[in-house]
Amino acid sequence: MSTLQERIAEIMRTANMSVGEIASIAEVTSSAVTQWKDGPTKTLKTAPAAKLSQRTGFNTMWIATGEGQKKLPTSSANTEPGPDVRGKVPLISWVRAGEWCEAMDPFQPGDAERWMECPVTHSSSTFALRVRGDSMTAPSGANRTYPEGCIIFVDPERRTPVNGDRVVACIEGARDVTFKVYKNEDGRQWLMPLNPLHEPIREPFHILGTVLGKWEDG
Repeated sequence: MSTLQERIAEIMRTANMSVGEIASIAEVTSSAVTQWKDGPTKTLKTAPAAKLSQRTGFNTMWIATGEGQKKLPTSSANTEPGPDVRGKVPLISWVRAGEWCEAMDPFQPGDAERWMECPVTHSSSTFALRVRGDSMTAPSGANRTYPEGCIIFVDPERRTPVNGDRVVACIEGARDVTFKVYKNEDGRQWLMPLNPLHEPIREPFHILGTVLGKWEDG
């Protein structure tokens, strides 16, 4: 499998495109493309990959992950079914999520452990995280619980939660990322665990995204 750096270099060489042209087509910053071309990033989100595919003829999944057929088939038609990647989101690490605490553009999650189907409506920026610890494991009998190891889908374009939403947040000044219940009462905001053995978080924080749902291995 080729690296993202090799794939971007091939696209730029074959299509005779500059970093700026790639950025314009993919609707990202030039610095993001430079990271694709020269940095440690290994995979792309499907949204920019699909835009590049439309202009260059390279397959969306190949651009994003290096998997599948490299080029779209040539035929008299100018469209093809292609792989269904619309619902796939990257499963990323908590370390990578923590890097978003200081990021100007938090919509490029970068390296993905794998790509997963998200069963609910979501933005192209949605990503997945594997739950750590037991702070969101609710007491026995509760309808909604998030045991360690389950996977949550997080939409960073939904950053204005309402009281009771499940969120992923960054604790200010610490680059610590946490998954909790967002609480807002009479203007007071805090993060509440579902497990009563854990303390609420009352330090200043900002929201990285709202949790859309979870997935567990059967």
